[in-house]
Amino acid sequence: MENQQLVESKEASSQDVEKLQVDASAIQNEDQDKQSKEAKAQNIGHDGPGFDNELDDVSDVKSKSNNHEGVSDNVIGESELAQRKDESRDLQSGTQQENIGTKSETEVNTVGQEYSGDKVDASGDFEHKSEETNPDNNSGQHDLAKEKDDSGDMESTHMYEKTDEIPNEDHILEPVFDGTEIPGMEANRSTSTRKSDADQDSPGVVEKAVALKNFVKEKSAVAVSTMLRRLSGKRDEGAVGNSDDEGKDVSDISKVGETKVDSEKPVEKFGWNPLNYIKKSSDVDVESKTEQRDSIKEGLPPPIAMKGRIILYTKLGCQESKEIRLFLRMKRLGYVEINIDVYPSRKMELEKVSGSTSVPKVYFNEILIGGLSALKTLDESGKLDEKIDFLITEAPLFETPSPPLSGEDDVSSSGVLDEMALIVRKMKESVAVKDRLYKMRRFTNCFLGSEAVDFLSEDQYLERQEAVDFARKLASKLFFRHVLDEDLFEDGNHLYRFLDDDPIVVSQCHNIPRGIITTKPKPIAEIASRLWFLSLAMFEAYVSEDGRHVDYTSMHGSEEFARYLRIVEELQRVEIWDLSREEKLAFFINLYNMMAIHAILVLGHPDGPLERRKLFGEFKYVIGGSTYSLSAIQNGILRGNQRPPYNIKKPFGAKDKRSKVALPYPEPLIHFALVYGTRSGPALRCYSPRNIDEELLDAARNFLRSGGVVIDLAAKSAYASKILKWYSIDFGKSEVEVIKHVSNYLDPADSEILLDLLATSELKVTYQPYDWGLNC
Repeated sequence: MENQQLVESKEASSQDVEKLQVDASAIQNEDQDKQSKEAKAQNIGHDGPGFDNELDDVSDVKSKSNNHEGVSDNVIGESELAQRKDESRDLQSGTQQENIGTKSETEVNTVGQEYSGDKVDASGDFEHKSEETNPDNNSGQHDLAKEKDDSGDMESTHMYEKTDEIPNEDHILEPVFDGTEIPGMEANRSTSTRKSDADQDSPGVVEKAVALKNFVKEKSAVAVSTMLRRLSGKRDEGAVGNSDDEGKDVSDISKVGETKVDSEKPVEKFGWNPLNYIKKSSDVDVESKTEQRDSIKEGLPPPIAMKGRIILYTKLGCQESKEIRLFLRMKRLGYVEINIDVYPSRKMELEKVSGSTSVPKVYFNEILIGGLSALKTLDESGKLDEKIDFLITEAPLFETPSPPLSGEDDVSSSGVLDEMALIVRKMKESVAVKDRLYKMRRFTNCFLGSEAVDFLSEDQYLERQEAVDFARKLASKLFFRHVLDEDLFEDGNHLYRFLDDDPIVVSQCHNIPRGIITTKPKPIAEIASRLWFLSLAMFEAYVSEDGRHVDYTSMHGSEEFARYLRIVEELQRVEIWDLSREEKLAFFINLYNMMAIHAILVLGHPDGPLERRKLFGEFKYVIGGSTYSLSAIQNGILRGNQRPPYNIKKPFGAKDKRSKVALPYPEPLIHFALVYGTRSGPALRCYSPRNIDEELLDAARNFLRSGGVVIDLAAKSAYASKILKWYSIDFGKSEVEVIKHVSNYLDPADSEILLDLLATSELKVTYQPYDWGLNC
């Protein structure tokens, strides 16, 4: 009887123990689920104040479980309870023992915070967690602790392997048109056979799918073929010149992907050609370099080498100044130009040394020669050669007018001191700027919002909420921004990054120096006005009168170009949201054209689709706290956020702040004003907000009447620029509408012929090959 009661008592005790263990396991699972949800809601990768509390809760659960088990020990004996606990623990941790060895019950696996016994501190850095074991009187507990100590190294290594798998922040590539046409992708725009408007407006789903397939196929072919050529050090046979296929449409599949590859080594100097000073982006053999030199060799011979110096004083809008520049170039005489409108202090110097401010004036060293008439007189009498011999052998004396000095008469580096910039500079030196984890991704060079608040509270003697408000004011001035643009500024574990620490800004933007500018941003209207004025002066000095040839070499070495670089540095934190349509058009067209020149001087002239993709998509400026490439300016802003040709993606997404700057609708005439640095492009000129529409009309007439559209009445054909094909959607819904639109800018006689051919349905449109060669 007593034995039966003892057996029943043991069975009841065993059930109580199992129930207590199940309850403890349920409580533990609930705590872990709660902890995992909180970790996902918070900034994953940073320990909050609730982390230690959750550890305490788990410890309390374990202690309660141990206390209940201790009561049962008095009934059934210590050995049996220890055996039951060992079996229960083996069942609970069996999976973990198979993978990484046995682990202590107090270890917590919080997503993004602990990896196999190691945790991430509040700053986002990984640090090794001390391994602790709680001694227990039960049998087998010491062995478990020993096994955990033996597997410590393996767990640490496993943790680092997991951190290596954490993805970095995404850098989305911008859609760029690199000159490669995809057959069938926009067949309704590119075909020269007229179709009804209904057919034009309703392409089938199958056609779109085929177009997308061709798009991926052709882009892959370009990348693979170019990479293979780079690895083999060879180039395609027959890939001569830098234009489209000789007389053929570039959309021909057999021609897609043909690119030229040139040497990074300096090419032998020849002619007066700026390509001598522009570095190339790939490698080729000597034969390829010789072939390329022969294909682009043109222009005047190089200037005569001389010890002396020629100084030319000019001013804007002076026809005689244009003529004297051409005269000196024809005589192979290199000179330094001083425009008295750009350098007003030199106007006083000119009056002092010559007795008048009339221009142009030419100095051979310290000797005043005079203007254009004086040069022509010397040339006709044969005395000019004597003056040139003097320049060849004699170095300039102290009395010789000096070239423009760096920063002379330049207001770019001047301005009102920005006290906020000084505070931000000090904050950048104080807060910890480093790589951190945020939402399961690694972000470089960022800081915590709480650290910024701590600094501002201490440095500016502010309450915490006041420090948060002040930090928001700094963020609104574009000194820093949230790494994911989730908010303006918040206290806590949110991550922020200084403008000049952004990885895209550091690697791709060419108008931002290292460090924070300490002057207040100037109004965008003032910067745009100085940009227009300086561009006008440079185009007069270094661009041919028809605007189709640029002297890149002379422009690159000029003080005017150095001033331009200082002007665009002021664009980092300007406010561009309130610009009018006319101001946006003029500012971004002028900036685009100068930015393209800057890109060619830095990256070199692109030789193929991949190089053009880099030039148009990866050469960027920081404007108003955001980055803009040439493609983003053209397709995102000036075309009203339209996708580039043969691309399926728009430049700006729905949440992109840059979309606020974009024009509300495409401006078709901008295609006759934007200059890519190519021979088939439009003429280079400046545009002002006051007369932007009239100037764009003049640019369209000039381009289309100078070969942009050629009509052959006998053949009943029109030979049109590829620009009208690539951007046909900006001019009309169909090819007929595009031709009608273009006819408005042609000569009246040509326009009448064109419209008559359209009316009789006899017109055949053929697109001219596009010459991507440098407009030098």
